Amino acid sequence: MSTHSFVHLHVHSEYSTLDSTVRTKELVAAAAKLEMPAVAITDHGNLYAAVEFYQNAVAAGVKPILGCEIYLAPASLSDKKEVPGRKNSTHLTLLAKNETGWKNLVKLVTIGHLEGEYLGEPRIDREHLAKYADGLICLSGCINGAVNEWLHRNDVEGARKEVIGLRDVFGADDFYLELNDQGLEIQQQINQQLKSFSEELGLKMVATNDVHFLNKEDAEAQDVLLCIGEGRLLLDENRKRYPAEHYFKSGEEMRALFADFPGACDATLEIAEKCNIELKLDPTSSEKYPQFDAPDGTPREEYFRKVCFEGLESRYPADKLAQLAEQENVSTDAMMEVLNDRLDYEIKTINDLGFASYFLITADFIQWSRDQDIPVGPGRGSAAGSLVAYTMGITDICPMRFGLLFERFLNPERVSPPDVDIDFCQSRRPEVIEYVRQKYGERSVSHIITYGTLGAKSVIRDVARVMGVSYGDADMLAKMIETKPGIKLQDEFNEKQELRDVIENSSTWQELWSHAVKLEGLNRNTGVHAAGIVIGDRALDEHCALTRGNEGEVVTQCDMNAITEVGLLKMDFLGLKNLTVIQDAVQHIRQHTPDFDISNISLDDEPTLQLLNRGETMGVFQLESGGMVETCRKYGIQKIDDIIDLLALYRPGAMDYIDQMIEVKKGIKPVAYEHPLLEEICGDTYGVMIYQEQVQNAAKQLAGYTLGGADILRRAMGKKKPSEMAKQREIFVEGSKVTNDIDAELANKIFDKIAGFAGYGFNKSHSACYGHISYWTAYLKANHPVEFVSGLLSNELNNTDKIGVFISECHRMDIEVLPPDINQSQLRFSPELTPSGKMAIRYGLAAIKNVGEGAMATAIAEREQNGIFDNLDDFSNRLDSRSVNKRILENLVKAGAMDWTGETRAGMFARVEQVVASASSAQRDRAQGQDSLFDTMDFAGAGQESDQGHSGADTQEWPKDERLTHEKELLGYYTSGHPLDKYRAAIDAGRFEKIGLLDELDTKDKRTRHSFAGMIRYVEHKVTRAGKPFGVIHIEDFTGSCEVVCWSESYSPAREAGILMSGKVIRLKASIKVDDRTETLSLTGSQLKELKARKSSQNASVQVNLWLARHTKSDLESIRNILVEHPGETPVEIHLQSGTGKRATVQAGENFRVNKCAALDRALAKWSE
Repeated sequence: MSTHSFVHLHVHSEYSTLDSTVRTKELVAAAAKLEMPAVAITDHGNLYAAVEFYQNAVAAGVKPILGCEIYLAPASLSDKKEVPGRKNSTHLTLLAKNETGWKNLVKLVTIGHLEGEYLGEPRIDREHLAKYADGLICLSGCINGAVNEWLHRNDVEGARKEVIGLRDVFGADDFYLELNDQGLEIQQQINQQLKSFSEELGLKMVATNDVHFLNKEDAEAQDVLLCIGEGRLLLDENRKRYPAEHYFKSGEEMRALFADFPGACDATLEIAEKCNIELKLDPTSSEKYPQFDAPDGTPREEYFRKVCFEGLESRYPADKLAQLAEQENVSTDAMMEVLNDRLDYEIKTINDLGFASYFLITADFIQWSRDQDIPVGPGRGSAAGSLVAYTMGITDICPMRFGLLFERFLNPERVSPPDVDIDFCQSRRPEVIEYVRQKYGERSVSHIITYGTLGAKSVIRDVARVMGVSYGDADMLAKMIETKPGIKLQDEFNEKQELRDVIENSSTWQELWSHAVKLEGLNRNTGVHAAGIVIGDRALDEHCALTRGNEGEVVTQCDMNAITEVGLLKMDFLGLKNLTVIQDAVQHIRQHTPDFDISNISLDDEPTLQLLNRGETMGVFQLESGGMVETCRKYGIQKIDDIIDLLALYRPGAMDYIDQMIEVKKGIKPVAYEHPLLEEICGDTYGVMIYQEQVQNAAKQLAGYTLGGADILRRAMGKKKPSEMAKQREIFVEGSKVTNDIDAELANKIFDKIAGFAGYGFNKSHSACYGHISYWTAYLKANHPVEFVSGLLSNELNNTDKIGVFISECHRMDIEVLPPDINQSQLRFSPELTPSGKMAIRYGLAAIKNVGEGAMATAIAEREQNGIFDNLDDFSNRLDSRSVNKRILENLVKAGAMDWTGETRAGMFARVEQVVASASSAQRDRAQGQDSLFDTMDFAGAGQESDQGHSGADTQEWPKDERLTHEKELLGYYTSGHPLDKYRAAIDAGRFEKIGLLDELDTKDKRTRHSFAGMIRYVEHKVTRAGKPFGVIHIEDFTGSCEVVCWSESYSPAREAGILMSGKVIRLKASIKVDDRTETLSLTGSQLKELKARKSSQNASVQVNLWLARHTKSDLESIRNILVEHPGETPVEIHLQSGTGKRATVQAGENFRVNKCAALDRALAKWSE
């Protein structure tokens, strides 16, 4: 045995989160460099790193030893309480000797996480330790070990009993006394006592170093990491810290350190010899997939084939088959033969690869979802290229109609597991997961772990915080780092002189930067994958360890990559909000058109295409961004294929081809094809190869590739690996000669062209699926706008800002949004027929901020069961005051949901406390059986008059601005007016342009300064690179809103004048130009001034305001009577206001002229604002 060799058996990786800086790849590289034959990994209570570490170690030629530093409970797992005189947990180092040991270690770690968690530690107890000890080697632990707990208290007898107990569990050959020496005095004492136990009991000692960082110079960075994890400062005295000796020492260093403990270092080599685990990692195997049992008892593969061909029959009835045959320019018999051949080929491929169960399982839970009326997406990703998936109902897109390829999904020449991602209605996705869990077993279905990391910006802020650097300074440095995926601190440092200057001019920044670079990318915490679900053939802890998520859900300790390597079936169950929107809209439509089916609508609907070409795409799936709106307008969408193309094109790189395609599409520019076959392949996309499937077809038709081989070529072109590209080029050139007699020069030219496109090529299967969802949402908006926008609004219940944006869109579409009303509103937004016969949208009660969906559901249930509410008191009396409390009632009043009572909001608000107290008292009495003598008497409305000293009738109504503020805060928009109403005379006087009509302005002369006026919604205060302040002002008038950029010379004076604040009403001049990139209008503002409201003169006419949806004939009669009672010479103007912002004014006849006086003002108060 070498006198220098040594194996580290107690090592923590970054998966001991915020405790270790060791990365697994660097760990095995260090072991290899030091010529250590093996190395172990023993993270705190988990096996997160196991697969990654194992693969890295094997690749480095170092034997991987899989282990864990477990937390041992002082008593039983069921005792979730402190044991007097004992620690809440102690440590043991467990190492797996063989496959049995690995399975037992997985079991123990899983038990700790699922059953033993206490105060954040996944503990196991001695009972479970004994049950699963087979195949495990146990080291007695670090300074916090189970034996050392007793030695810390000088209880040698207690320590001896612990040693004997562990020896009896694991056997004398597999239990070792673990020695540590990081220079602590207590360790010297403990090590001597362990040496005595060794001699007394015939047990071997083993030396470890409890490694937490690789190099000694990493000690400071690891100390910073500890502080980040514990929320402490480096300067804090009483905090956790590790001695600088916890690094990955060489064999020589370890042997010198433990020279007085014969055999302790040799034991590491002995243990390494004992540990021989080979993890069975095979991502192509379906061995661990659950097996689907055919309900009719036939063999699985036979049943699979039967289901597919039955599905083919139902998917292609005579009319659909005829359409497809016409598209492909063949007879229906020939088309059917093509379909049969392709389906037969796909079935054979799937059966040969052993994936039949995968498809049957997927089809089963998708069909269950549809049976429960849970919306399922038409498909996602490459699965839509499979005819099998289409015939089984897994996808809803005909792959033949859109030219989608099976080999893009499942390539028999490069075996990888199928990857079907499914979109479900966001709100009902958990039901599908629960169905799968119940069908295949609670412990056989799990979520998948993810890891949050210390990102480039966040690590700077974290390190700064523990160093005591001010937030402002840290923020300044962090903002110098780009915000984009994959950014690295060292790259930023190398590329930015300004950043280097800041760091190099300060020793504090240099220290901070040094730590940040070392810690960047380390794991910060664990999370749960948003969509990933694992389904096993048995309890998953027979394949991998399990843990729990923050909400108690079971989660694998293998991440997505590790799950694939282990060979477990994983699927993405995604929640797509737009499917929920579509479902909500369809349910509203079925109220008047019961047989409406979104999947059967025409795919060439003219109103839909016109809407897209006008760019009215707010709320339309994936087509609503500013750039996409303009692209839709320019492109000229004529069919669903155009939408599919745009979704594939609108990405970095590929976007460069959009203008080229438009020029060809409109006949402005011809296309030069290097070979006639290229026109056949990409003629539909105007000479641009935008799809990966086109790359595959080009390789097949031009160079004779199989579609599977073409998929390998596509991947090689995407990765641009020189050696693989050279190999594929040779195959392509030779194949082109043999297949089409294309000479080498032209073949190379074509290869280069295809390679250029391949870097940007998109998966057409995915684009086709999402193109359908885009089309469906556009169809609903164009043909059923009220129902569609009701669905949109209902899926933003907790986002009043987004609700405000969608309501503005309603106004643009001339759809009125009626205010919330306890007697009329549903829980969510819903269509409602107005007295005029026009459809409007009623505001949903659950969308009112701070009232709670549960409370409103209770109120609606009471209303539907026992009739509408009579008044505020009746509402409070009929509902449990614990669910509809004072705060909720106040918010309902402020939101205007109780306006139907006829009381003022201020009046109702003033007596809410009294009303709730009265209701609570009555409810208590009823609960105790003390019915009041007066219960049978009708006191409807009495609450309004009771206790006159506190009656709401005596309370003056809130000013209009206060009411509007409440509405905006609680609803996201204004229902009873607009803050600009008092400025209407000035704004509508013709001096200012209307923001909503910007597109109609002549913008040819860039020197023209247009006048605008409006209210500031908010201001983005910014600084140019030169350090000059400027701002982006978001301003709105009665017709719409826009952004105005104000540069320093206009911005600074306005800010100093105090007018750049939310709610301020301003006027300004603005130049308008068309942005060359997005073709949208951009405004640059100057001459910002505060706008003053016009004062009405004594002789001005009397103003009366009527809201069409809110006021009725009785309001008109009341107004007429008031006018008649105050005859005089002042004219009266009546303004008729719609809920969409439209306004008309009529002048009352001369016989209704009035005498202006205080009595008249009071009488008309409710109609005068």
